[in-house]
This record gives sequence, C-alpha cells and structure tokens, in this order.
Amino acid sequence: MKKNIFFLFIIGMSLHTGLSQNPEIKGDAFAHTYSIVARDSITGEMAVGVQSHWFSVGSIVSWGRSGVGVVATQSFVNPAYGPHGLDLMEKGKSARIALDELVAKDEGKAFRQVAFLDKKGNAAAFTGEKCVESAMHHVGENFSVQANMMLNDDVIPAMKKAFHENSSLPLAERVVKVLLAAEAAGGDIRGKQSAALIVVGPEKVANSWEEKKIDLRVDDHTEPLVELERLLTVARAYEFMNRGDVAMEENNVDEALKQYGKAEELFPENLEMRFWKAIALANSGRMKEALPVFKAIFEQDDNWRTMTSRLPASGLLNVTEAELNQIIK
Repeated sequence: MKKNIFFLFIIGMSLHTGLSQNPEIKGDAFAHTYSIVARDSITGEMAVGVQSHWFSVGSIVSWGRSGVGVVATQSFVNPAYGPHGLDLMEKGKSARIALDELVAKDEGKAFRQVAFLDKKGNAAAFTGEKCVESAMHHVGENFSVQANMMLNDDVIPAMKKAFHENSSLPLAERVVKVLLAAEAAGGDIRGKQSAALIVVGPEKVANSWEEKKIDLRVDDHTEPLVELERLLTVARAYEFMNRGDVAMEENNVDEALKQYGKAEELFPENLEMRFWKAIALANSGRMKEALPVFKAIFEQDDNWRTMTSRLPASGLLNVTEAELNQIIK
C-alpha cells in the first residue's frame, strides 16, 4: 500500500509540474532509465540505445532523424523533446542550443533528463535536480550517456568506459556493449524490463520508410539486453539477405550466394536463409549442391516444398520441369 501511495505521489508531482500551460512542450510519461546517444565518427551514423524497468521504453525515449540528429528523453518523460529537438537541429541549431532552448520553456525541467546529439557529433545533456538518484550524465566527443534511478554511481563511468573500449565495433554493436556495461555495473535499481536501439544515417532521406537503418525494440522481457543483442544479430543477418536478393535481381548469382552465406553464418537455424541460398544454387545450375539443402529443409518443414513449387511462376526459380520435380520429390 505504501508503495502505491508513493507511486501515485510521484505521478501526481509529474502531472503538477508538467507543461499544461505551455502548448509547445507537454508530457508526463514515467520512464526512469539509462541511455546513450552516439555518433560514429567514420560513417556518420547516429544512434540511441536505452534500457529500463518500464514497459516499452523505446516508444517514448528514443528519437532520431537521418542527417539531423538523435534525442533521448527520459526520467519523467516529456516526449515533445524528441520531435521539437530534431526540428531545431534540422534548422541548424547545435545540440546544446536546441536543448537549452527547450529546457528553458519546460516548467517540469527539474524532473527531466534529456540528451541531444546533432549530425556533427556535438552532444548535450541535462539532468534535472529532482531526478531520482543515482542520476547523472557524461558528455563526450560524439556521445552522451545519462542515467537516473540507478542502483549506484558506477553506471555512468562504466558506460563511458565501454564506449571508448569498443570503438572498433559498428555503432549499433558498440551501443549495445555500453548498455550491457551499465547493467553489469548495477543498472536500474528496480531491475530490467525493456530496451530499444535505433540507428539513423548521416544524410537526409527522401522517404520516411528509409529514416531508420536499425529500429529494434524489446518491450517486455526478463533479459531485455540479451534479447536486444540477439535481435541485432538477426537484423545483421537479414541485411545480408537483402543484399543477396538485390544480387539475384541483378542476376549476379555468385554475389547472391556470398551474401546468403554470410546471413546463414549469423543465423544458421533460420530455414528461410538456407532456402534462398538453395534457390540461388539451383538458379546457377548447381543442382548437386542445392538438392541436399532442399531435402534438409523439407524434412524440417514440408511447407517449403509447396513454396518451392510456386516459385517458377513468379520467375524466382529458373529450372526445367524435370529439375523442379527432382527438387520437389
């Protein structure tokens, strides 16, 4: 009962100190957490990684826009920091100026924790005086790490160290290592529940569906970071699959096989990746190599046999009728 009263008190404080008098910035979601905003100095990609003991943290904390920047807004979340911050940075304002401008308007700033990073790698962060301890942030070159309601003061130093020690990794994998380091150092005092990772590119895109290069969310899980890391591996595997598909469209079978092979190495238990590799082998006339792969797939799931019989009509399997019968039977 005491816990419920305390929770309602905190939420009430959030509502009371919200920005109902200011239509420009308004919000009071509850998401205490740790996060990182970061930029890859070589590729120019930008990312947000976050974990919290709160459901679906990625739906409110992480924001990004290709060729513009990224935002993490947490503690008593004001989600408007995301789109408004990105709009200001898109107009040419630095992360620091954009963040300061929005914080100045925020009547609930004492309860906020926010980090901005612009396309040039300039980072800025703000931790309100009312954020629940342990609450702090660290801003460095091309990144900022921030956390509130942590078990101890070791979380931010651990995140900073992990960011520097994993500089050889691609940005997404580097961000996950930072989150894992935060958890290992103590993490959220309440435990863990959800996590998210977004990566946007260095250049503006013409189409909204091209905005995020990586967009992964674990909304409710006993080990959200373990699952996030697994999903990232799967996502990388499907990147190779997509490249293989493009190669097939260009009739470059050798390149397709190369890309499908890389996908299979990352996700060997996935039947679809093995299947399209077999299709590529068959299309290149390498039936002796393709047949054992088809057989193994059909033995695990016979629906793929039916799938195979439908592909010639779509032009995706270019074999003779005799060869098709050989594959099917």
